[in-house]
Amino acid sequence: MIALIFPGQGSQYLGMGKEFYENFKEVKELFERAEALTEIPITKLCFEGPLEELTQTQNLQVCLTVVNIACYLVLKKILEKKGIVPLFTSGHSLGEYSSLFSAEILSLEDTLKAVKERGRLMEKAGEKSHSSMYAIIGLPLEELKKIIEESQGLVVISNYNSPKQWVISGENEALEEVVKKVKEKRVKAVKLKVSAGFHSPLMEFAEKEFSPFLDSLSWREAKIPWVSNVTGQAEIFPEKIKTLMKKQITSAVRWIEVVNFMFEKGASIFIEVGPKKVLSGLVSQILEGKDFKCYNVENLETLKILESVL
Repeated sequence: MIALIFPGQGSQYLGMGKEFYENFKEVKELFERAEALTEIPITKLCFEGPLEELTQTQNLQVCLTVVNIACYLVLKKILEKKGIVPLFTSGHSLGEYSSLFSAEILSLEDTLKAVKERGRLMEKAGEKSHSSMYAIIGLPLEELKKIIEESQGLVVISNYNSPKQWVISGENEALEEVVKKVKEKRVKAVKLKVSAGFHSPLMEFAEKEFSPFLDSLSWREAKIPWVSNVTGQAEIFPEKIKTLMKKQITSAVRWIEVVNFMFEKGASIFIEVGPKKVLSGLVSQILEGKDFKCYNVENLETLKILESVL
C-alpha cells in the first residue's frame, strides 16, 4: 500500500520540474496558471534562478509547491492507469500544502493563495524575530533537550525528522549558544538556509495573521486520508484539518510520528513527490530494519523507474 509524501523547503534546486514542464502539457498549463494566480515568475525562478531569489521564503513556498503538484499530476496518471489508490498522503512542513491538494482538500487556486500568503507572513515574522534554524545530526534526543533546557532565551525543537536528525529553532543569540554546546560533543550542526525560526513560538505573528486567511478558503473532506505534522494522525474532516493547519506554523513537525503512523497502518511503499530525496532518506532512518520501499518522482528517469515497479 502506497503513501505519498511531499517535500518542503530545503529540497529546491535550479531546474526542478523542467523535464515534466517540457514533456507534459498539463504541467506547462499548471505553471502558466500558477503564474497568473500568484504573479510570481515561477518558470524563470525554478529553471533559471537566480538561486538567491528562488530561496526567498515568499518565492520559494509558491515555486516548490508548484513543482510538487507538477510531479503529482504526472504520477497521478500512472496511479490511475494501474488502478492504484494511495492509502495516505502527507507532506513535510510546506509540503503539507501539496498533500492537501493531492487529497482534494484544497483546490489548486486555494493551495497557491495559501502558500503565497504563508510565505509573505513567515518572511515578515522572520524580520521581526531575529531567529534561525539548525539541523542537529547524530545527537540523542534527551541530550539535546538537556542542552536546550539549560539555555538562556528561546530555543525549541522544531522538527523531529528522524532518530538521527533534529532541527532546532530559536532567537539567534540563544540558538548559537546551544549550537556551540552541541558541537562540543563532536556532533554536526548545520545552519539551514531559511529566513527565520520556523515551527516555533517565534512564528506567532504569522499564525495570528494567517488564521483568518485560512478561514476564507474552501475546505473539503479528504479523498485520501491526510496525515498531519501537528498530530502524526490521519484526518479527513475539513474543519479539523483547517484547525491543524492554523497551528502548523508554530507547531513542531512530528515527522517520525507521521511516518510510523502510516507504516503501522499498512503503508509499505513511500513515494516522495517532488524534488530531491530528502524525505526518502528520513523515512529510511525512521523505518530502519523494517520491510518497506522508497521511491521518488521528480524527472523522466525517476518516473520510468516508478512505472516499472508499481
